[in-house]
Amino acid sequence: MAGTPEADAAERPIGVFDSGIGGLTVVRQLMARLPREHILYFGDTARVPYGNKSPETVTRFSVENTRFLLRRGIKYLVVACNTASATALPVLQRRFEIPMLGVIEPGVRAALAATRNRRIGVIGTIGTIASGVYERMILALQPDCAVVEAPCPLFVPLAEEGWTEGPVAEQVARVYLEPVIGSGIDTLILGCTHYPLLKEVIRRVCGPGVELIDTAEETVRMARLQLDQLGLLRGEG
Repeated sequence: MAGTPEADAAERPIGVFDSGIGGLTVVRQLMARLPREHILYFGDTARVPYGNKSPETVTRFSVENTRFLLRRGIKYLVVACNTASATALPVLQRRFEIPMLGVIEPGVRAALAATRNRRIGVIGTIGTIASGVYERMILALQPDCAVVEAPCPLFVPLAEEGWTEGPVAEQVARVYLEPVIGSGIDTLILGCTHYPLLKEVIRRVCGPGVELIDTAEETVRMARLQLDQLGLLRGEG
């Protein structure tokens, strides 16, 4: 009911942060699936990328970003950065009481539901791949899966510069992806929220036999479910 603490909390915005513009792929999905919600996005363009920084540095940045958004009264936090989700999310969950969601678990669960031959590829930043978090979570849920991972560090600067199509993007994608595709995967997790901006190039290189898992889409599906369960979905009006 209007005027109750629950209703007041539901009116507050959803907070989202990433190292640059990549998290806007999550915001786009939030706007499409939760059009009544207020969204507050923080893109840390001053310190992008996070993927080549140490776990300690990424954790410090993530704590600062979370505090910045909490000061602005958010009701729910989406860590729209795979590197931060891999290295900092457990710290954020211990330190802050606000409900939050990273982007890794939703992508993993969608990939396991999609794969037919149980060979899953994961592409991400150097930091995300080095953490091993995707492989650990996939194997914890489905021990007989084979996981093939590859860092794609140039994808983030290409996305940030708007070079998401053309011969440069396609050549970089082929260098990164052909060894992964050659391993026989049938499912590929785009393990960075910048990567959906290059989805068409990635799709052409991978071909029709590989299903792409967009972590932004899957994260928003899970976020909507959690917000509903918590009674934090914004009402009509």
